[in-house]
Amino acid sequence: MSLVIFFFLAHLGIGIAGTLLLVGRAAGVKFFRFNAGLATLCLLIALAFRPALPLRDDSEIVGLVALLVATSTLLLYWITIGRALARIRPLLLWVTLISGSVTIVAQGFNLSAIGIGPEPILIIASFLSSAALLGGTCTAMILGHWYLVLPSMEVSLLQSMVKFHIGSTIVRMIVIIAVIWVALETWESPSGASYSRYVLSIDGVFLWQRLLFGLLGPLVLAFLTWETAKIRSTQSATGILYIDFFAVVVGEVLAKYLLLSTKVPV
Repeated sequence: MSLVIFFFLAHLGIGIAGTLLLVGRAAGVKFFRFNAGLATLCLLIALAFRPALPLRDDSEIVGLVALLVATSTLLLYWITIGRALARIRPLLLWVTLISGSVTIVAQGFNLSAIGIGPEPILIIASFLSSAALLGGTCTAMILGHWYLVLPSMEVSLLQSMVKFHIGSTIVRMIVIIAVIWVALETWESPSGASYSRYVLSIDGVFLWQRLLFGLLGPLVLAFLTWETAKIRSTQSATGILYIDFFAVVVGEVLAKYLLLSTKVPV
């Protein structure tokens, strides 16, 4: 369970930090301070839950160092918001995003090396799309709520984040379709059963929950949010995004669990 929490919080924190680069300054200092603080907290808790995975190559060391760099630079970014060093803050976010991406790539290689999951490229693609989906949904939800704090904000800020959320959801679906297609061709359970048999068995109920509530649901809700944002109904959009974020969280936690239990990075 600690590994599930570690992956989920690390990807959420990296995703939030990356999406802050997409939000204009009009959102205000408090918005960036809140989100940066939330992302930093996620990464710190992730480090606390980080299990000691077996070392078979340098990927584990690289991943840990990169995660420490991402956490440190994001913490520095949070500390300097609204204070000095204004010009280097975007650079700090970029360093956080790049270091976080290196962390995710290293995680993919390490899991593949210890026999958890298929080829590293599939795990990496799944983890990167997961971070983008989690970060985009969370930032969009908080940004929608921020219209209660700054009612004068342009609705285009929310529309841009919702566009990113829709795009990240579609990319996540494409990655999972590719992963399932590979699993149908190559996956085999310890008993010798194929992945198609697993999907149609009672054991596949978590996979169906992950697909229906964690992907199809958020896709529908994202388009509903876009329609409400177009008519400048920010409160309605925010209400939908709360449900959307909850569905995404459930789906991505299940995805991490399914990776460890079935070795398929859905």
